[in-house]
Amino acid sequence: MYTIKTLNNIAPAGLAKLGPAQFKVDNEADAPQGILVRSAKMHEMELPESLLAIGRAGAGVNNIPVEKCSEAGVVVFNTPGANAGGVAELTIGGLVLASRNLLPAMEWAQGLADEGDAVPALVEKGKSQFVGPELAGKKLGVVGLGAIGVKVANAAVHLGMEVYGYDPYISVQAAWNLSRGVRHSVSLTELVAQCDYITLHLPANAQTKGFMNAGVFRACKPGLRLLNFARGELVNNADLLAALAEGQLAAYVTDFPAAELLGVPGITCIPHLGASTPESEENCAVMAAAQLADYLLNGNIVNSVNMPEVVQPRAAGKRVCVIHKNEPGLISAITAVITEGKLNIENMVNKSKKEMAYTMLDVTGGLDAALADQLAAIPSVIRVRVL
Repeated sequence: MYTIKTLNNIAPAGLAKLGPAQFKVDNEADAPQGILVRSAKMHEMELPESLLAIGRAGAGVNNIPVEKCSEAGVVVFNTPGANAGGVAELTIGGLVLASRNLLPAMEWAQGLADEGDAVPALVEKGKSQFVGPELAGKKLGVVGLGAIGVKVANAAVHLGMEVYGYDPYISVQAAWNLSRGVRHSVSLTELVAQCDYITLHLPANAQTKGFMNAGVFRACKPGLRLLNFARGELVNNADLLAALAEGQLAAYVTDFPAAELLGVPGITCIPHLGASTPESEENCAVMAAAQLADYLLNGNIVNSVNMPEVVQPRAAGKRVCVIHKNEPGLISAITAVITEGKLNIENMVNKSKKEMAYTMLDVTGGLDAALADQLAAIPSVIRVRVL
């Protein structure tokens, strides 16, 4: 029986993935094996020694101390693509907002409330100040072709836009899903120089922080309309405001308000509504709970941000799961212990992700209870589980 603690409200459909015969959901537990979380801040939280995995019902993991988890052998899962539909739809709405000046136009229309019968005439007289271009025929640059970026690119093709995609790390699955109408940009410089609109769909990390900065804005086509439904940190706000004042940037639509952006003409701030749909919340909860359960029960790892992806059908006997540093000689040391224990390896897989590695073995024979301790004693081995 595994104990799961939730740090936020998790959709019932997600909790239903945790069968009562194998899991107990206890939100007051001091020593859970698993944690399900959405936005709760975990950086100041003491991680219990019992903790094996964290399931984040969402894509971003900025609220989780990932490095600390890796050091403790705690697998951190996220749910990329589970909220893709909601974010992609809002991004398409953002394209319209950026083009047609809808927010200032609607605010102006509300100001006519006391004009009585004169409203229709005032509308016809004043509407010209909000004229904006249509999307069809314009060039859209999609930076980041993950689950969301692909959906946005494909939808924009259907809207009649000329779509350019840039992602040096595009996955095979994303490439298969991408419309043939999307053109491949070999460099960011090429993309920004020709596009009328750019939408960002990148993760926020040390390499992408301030991705859109003064240098990039100078290289952009004048009058660019920029959309950011990924992470606020991707844009240097001071540089953005300067580009807007100089006319290099025509509009900015973001799902990440900041004090310096509010009330600025040309900037539309949306209160982080990208994944705020019941469908997204349910999809994320189901995906996070299923991944957490599969790891706890079977040792399989899918969509982890700190461990390699390892999925293997169960074979005969017991399953031995070893989290260790990605260093030479570790596999030989692990198999040597298995061999000394007179066990037969039916299946074995080893994969690494940066400095972390994961070895999973299905073994048969008389499994000594002390084997896990022997494996754990190997230098650079972080955690051992026998299932």
